[in-house]
Amino acid sequence: MTGGDGNDLAAVVEKSRTQTAIDALRAEGVYDSGRSVEPYDGSHIAVPVTEAPQSTAVTDVRPLELPRRERGLDDLLADRGFSASEIDAAPGSWAVIGSVILADFGDVSAEGSLSADRREAAGEALLDLHGEADTVLARGGIDGTRRDPTAEVVAGTGDTETIHVEHGTKYAVDLSRVMFSPGNKAERARMGEVVESDERVFDMFAGIGYFALPMARAGAEVTAAEIDPDSYRLLVENAMLNGVSERFRAVLGDCRNVETTADRVVMGYYEAADYLDAALESLVSGGTLHLHEATPEKLFPERPIARLEAAADGRSVDVLDTRVVKSHSAGVVHGVVDARVD
Repeated sequence: MTGGDGNDLAAVVEKSRTQTAIDALRAEGVYDSGRSVEPYDGSHIAVPVTEAPQSTAVTDVRPLELPRRERGLDDLLADRGFSASEIDAAPGSWAVIGSVILADFGDVSAEGSLSADRREAAGEALLDLHGEADTVLARGGIDGTRRDPTAEVVAGTGDTETIHVEHGTKYAVDLSRVMFSPGNKAERARMGEVVESDERVFDMFAGIGYFALPMARAGAEVTAAEIDPDSYRLLVENAMLNGVSERFRAVLGDCRNVETTADRVVMGYYEAADYLDAALESLVSGGTLHLHEATPEKLFPERPIARLEAAADGRSVDVLDTRVVKSHSAGVVHGVVDARVD
């Protein structure tokens, strides 16, 4: 073996043994997670090390400059003594919403999942990775027609109230009480782009203003209905926060009981098809309707289109666009149908 400066050493290993060697070098405490693993030749890989390994079998150790890399969650967890199986069980995806990190930890009782103390340690690593955040929440499901989230504080201060800014729109949100879907970001921005100034909009499932706020900021006159009191409180607060209160009417209650006339109706709820009669009653002839639905992938967009045409009861439906916003669950998509109804 060839020695060298510990700051730029690399262990040369056979390509087929790359992951095995990295795990062994980690266990030995000599793997350098601050530099990249790089190809060495056609059959070997260069793995960065801080010093020559004593117990891990490698082909060679030599001075070699390898590019620095940003440290990721896996690296931080390895530094904290997480095993390879624990790293695999750690969150593979998360979103930073204001000062809160919303992460997928899975079911703590499931086989192979992280224990409560290891979840906390993984949460602390996420806070180290994102210095602007102060709380980590384990993302849960969404329950009931009020779309109440289930979430658990994993690490940090436990403050679940924050302000999230997206394309200039400010959302005050309490992630322990109301839903906020990072995957809908493009759709929220899009609604602020398609609406015209002074258009009358009815947002039937407004939440904290996901779609209503971008449209009001674009100059629309918005009526926003929300049945959940926690979301409604934030909806009113967010209208003031974004300076749109004068053209924003927030209504607490069932959207089917709201009397309004709209040039555009937004139905941003997975089971919105059950509310189509009320939506069409509010929509003027020639108006635009945005129908959201959780649909088996093989049935999209045909099923929501068929439901809209059936509810239209003789009014003509011109489908303007269909798109998948994101995956909803295995084999099911969150899709949107945009249609003009005469």
